[in-house]
Amino acid sequence: MGKTTIIFLALPVLAAIAIFYFSKMSAPAVPAENPNRDGQAAKTRTIKLYYYNPEKDKDAAGNAMCSRAGLAPVEREVLLTKTPVQDAVNLLLKGGLAESESAAGIGAEFPLPGLALKGANLDAGILTLEFDDPQNKTSGGACRAGILWFQIEATAKQFSGVEQVRFIPETLFQP
Repeated sequence: MGKTTIIFLALPVLAAIAIFYFSKMSAPAVPAENPNRDGQAAKTRTIKLYYYNPEKDKDAAGNAMCSRAGLAPVEREVLLTKTPVQDAVNLLLKGGLAESESAAGIGAEFPLPGLALKGANLDAGILTLEFDDPQNKTSGGACRAGILWFQIEATAKQFSGVEQVRFIPETLFQP
């Protein structure tokens, strides 16, 4: 076999390698919206996180009522998972309001240092949320504690099957 024959046999192999290499470089990227293991775009859902707007929670004299009337839902697009309640509560606990939401008067006490969701269990419509609050950040007055409670409760109750929310330990949200 001469040099010419080897070159003619090698050219198609080199061309195939080059085509494969350049096709990989120019292939469209996996969608940026959180691909799943199959490379497909992950499915998402819109949820509501309930923060607080004190301007919507005043009586006729302008006094704070510290009620559910001040709850202000904000929408977030999240990944569709098997633990939507925990995901929503954890996202609420992170805080993170947009500038436009803050400008509209919505406020967030979250994040609270040390506060963490340890677990969730739904049984017969009663959702039990277990938290760790080593620094007692969920206390601090009846108004504040109630509003924190209402925010988490409303965020959790948007999911089907959740009729009532219970918190563990029972010392959470104390004045």
